[in-house]
Amino acid sequence: MIPKRMSLRAKRSNLCYYTDCFVALLLAMTLAGCGKPAEKVPSPGAEAPQALAPPPESPADLSQAGAVKGRVFYEGPAPAPREIPVKGNPECAVFHPGGNVKSEELLARDGFLKNVFVYVKEGLEHVRFDAPQEPVVIDNKNCVYVPHVSGAQVGQPVELRNSDPTLHNVHSYAENSKNWNLGLPFQGMKQVKKFEAAEVMVTLKCDVHPWMIGYLGVLAHPCFQVTGDGGEFELKNLPPGRYLIEAWHEKLGTESQTVEIGPQETKTIEFRFKA
Repeated sequence: MIPKRMSLRAKRSNLCYYTDCFVALLLAMTLAGCGKPAEKVPSPGAEAPQALAPPPESPADLSQAGAVKGRVFYEGPAPAPREIPVKGNPECAVFHPGGNVKSEELLARDGFLKNVFVYVKEGLEHVRFDAPQEPVVIDNKNCVYVPHVSGAQVGQPVELRNSDPTLHNVHSYAENSKNWNLGLPFQGMKQVKKFEAAEVMVTLKCDVHPWMIGYLGVLAHPCFQVTGDGGEFELKNLPPGRYLIEAWHEKLGTESQTVEIGPQETKTIEFRFKA
């Protein structure tokens, strides 16, 4: 049987039916996605927000620089240096009559304290000082480190020497830089290292001669000094500002105080360590 042709009205009715179904389906899909938050799309040419950058470091302006100087006192009876027997190491005993090395861990004389590392702890964070090319020298001499306490800038060469006719090594114990262990087997031998980060203090040891211990303060600036026999120190090239000055000693700990420096001003302070 041949089907009858649809009338034009029937065709239009069917078309409307299918169109309504499609619209309803599309509306249902749209509503189903309404629970999800829409993603934000930046408009063309818009820049993404950026975190605030830290203040840029600026070169040190020394035209108005001042200084802090003073002394470190030791209050109490000065102890005799501790003696360390080295008779079992004849290559070292030859340098020390009686076969004993005198420790430098606590040296006080006439009320002053030696081997105190005095430095600017706070106040120079945004000032840039270029690292010197001249090396800091630490010598293995007479089976002790010379000097016992020293300082260097980040990136400054540290030259390690062996002036003794015997084997030494220098083993670094740092927390902020990569540790190393350098052998110095021959007299006159040198090795050069650098430190990548500031740290007060880095311990240096000789594994061959365990009494050989030294300390190195590493800073991002040159404002530090180690006290001598008279306990004196001077921190130069300080731009006007407020500073926290700290004094470090290997046995007595640390003391600190705040100092404000005006243009081309020199302030005098003192530190006192008790027995």
